[in-house]
Amino acid sequence: MSLDPSSARIAFLGLGKMGLPMASRLVAAGWNVVGFDPSPAAAAAFAQAGGRTASSAGEAAEGAGAVVTMLPDGKTVRAVLAGPEGIAGHLAPGAIVIDMSSSAPVGTRDLAKELADRGIVLVDAPVSGGVKRAVDGTLAIMVGGDHADAVRPLLGSLGTSVFETGPVGSGHAMKALNNYVSAAGLTAACEALRIGASFGLDPTLMTDILNVSTGRNNSTDVKLKPYVIPKSYTSGFSMALMAKDLRTADDLARHEGVPAPLSRTIAALWQDALADLGAEADHTAIDAFLAALPASAKD
Repeated sequence: MSLDPSSARIAFLGLGKMGLPMASRLVAAGWNVVGFDPSPAAAAAFAQAGGRTASSAGEAAEGAGAVVTMLPDGKTVRAVLAGPEGIAGHLAPGAIVIDMSSSAPVGTRDLAKELADRGIVLVDAPVSGGVKRAVDGTLAIMVGGDHADAVRPLLGSLGTSVFETGPVGSGHAMKALNNYVSAAGLTAACEALRIGASFGLDPTLMTDILNVSTGRNNSTDVKLKPYVIPKSYTSGFSMALMAKDLRTADDLARHEGVPAPLSRTIAALWQDALADLGAEADHTAIDAFLAALPASAKD
């Protein structure tokens, strides 16, 4: 079993900030894609990019050899696939679902078992890289499940780094843990710039030094100068999604019984930031949240 652009029909569910460029990449690569999104504007944008659209998720999935989901969270994925109005009934035995959303890994494992009872294969394949790399087709993709080889041709149209992480659910576990490390690095970098600026250091100079020193991370490299220092906070990845991924990482630590005090602290901090700034805030606005906290007491 392997997906082939010359024969497989692909249903792509979720044409948002990430889903639209990803689905468009598949169309450009020659895949037969039918997309669906409840937003008329998103569906229209996909049609403008050359894709075909359906009026419902079920219509998109009818006769599809594979379904790609790029949805807000695992609960939404479950509802779309296996809920009362789910599309599982539209799929033939042997169809493959590729969940590229950032879902909770334990829930993914349970959903895979339910779908397997219907003869449907679930592969989790979340991505990292943001909108820019979705547009460029250079995403990093983490694939969990026993059928990674079958979906590799399709994933190769979306990313340049495809990693097989292990059993189903492991891709989602890796994505959550990656975003935990990313958020921790961004939090530390924002705090460092504010402490340094208070002492008289120039934030731009600090960033240059960090990026040739041991403090370098993804946030110092690609987020501080364009989004944090000018306070534009326009990276394109929301506070709500990052906070959700951090809860997922912390829940995973609790599920596995692994002590993770920093994970717990970071998850709680970002949940507070989400409550304060709102779901539409960009995740780089964590800097603004930190700036508004009460000053540290001097000894």
